[in-house]
Amino acid sequence: MDLGLADRVYVVTGGSRGLGFATAEALVADGARVVVSARDPRDVASAVERLGGAGRAVGLAADLADPQAPARLVETAVSGFGRLDGALLSVGGPPPGTVSAATDEQWRAAFESVFLGAVRAARTITGHVGEGAAVGLVLSSSARSPIPGLGISNGLRPGLAMVAKDLADQHGPRGVRVFGLLPGRIATDRTRELDAAADEESRAKTRSAIPLGRYGEPEEFGRVAAFLLSPAAGYVTGTVVPVDGGALRTP
Repeated sequence: MDLGLADRVYVVTGGSRGLGFATAEALVADGARVVVSARDPRDVASAVERLGGAGRAVGLAADLADPQAPARLVETAVSGFGRLDGALLSVGGPPPGTVSAATDEQWRAAFESVFLGAVRAARTITGHVGEGAAVGLVLSSSARSPIPGLGISNGLRPGLAMVAKDLADQHGPRGVRVFGLLPGRIATDRTRELDAAADEESRAKTRSAIPLGRYGEPEEFGRVAAFLLSPAAGYVTGTVVPVDGGALRTP
């Protein structure tokens, strides 16, 4: 199936590895061009090279906690490729821990980067793009059901899901789509870090709760994200799409 991605241009934040890079790779494989960003310039340069270099991808070292980052991303897309058709906004996860144990400073830092950074970027990009564009926010299954030991994520992700819905309502009449993705246990560095902090019994319990009986691969997430960003998914907006092997127990 032709997704209609040829020559379209997307920003992918958190694009140097994990879910962001897998999405950028899927977009480029189907003919799109990407602006990949992450905080470490070396990681960004490596990602651009792996994606095929100039003509396929350009990079920008940026932190979404920086209020100037979204405008810089838009400018990089337009100056590098002449247009912008949307974005996948992926930010790092907050530190693990319970709500009771998290300090005020941890909450503030997570709010600035995970919540406000994503809102600011989504607001800027949806305001710039035109008909046929799409913006996806990478959230977590904690947007629907709390995950033990991830108290800050449990507090912030549901709010971002409602932000996506609100933006979809606002920009839908212009033909701009906004949606969220809810990755479950995908085999990324973040998941490996969380697993390393848990005991074997907890890890086994987590895996047994996934109907498919395994963790997902980043490439499986990336293909779903690329489809949802593409014109082929032109009637999907204002919703959140789980990519979790069936682990969520809510409809």
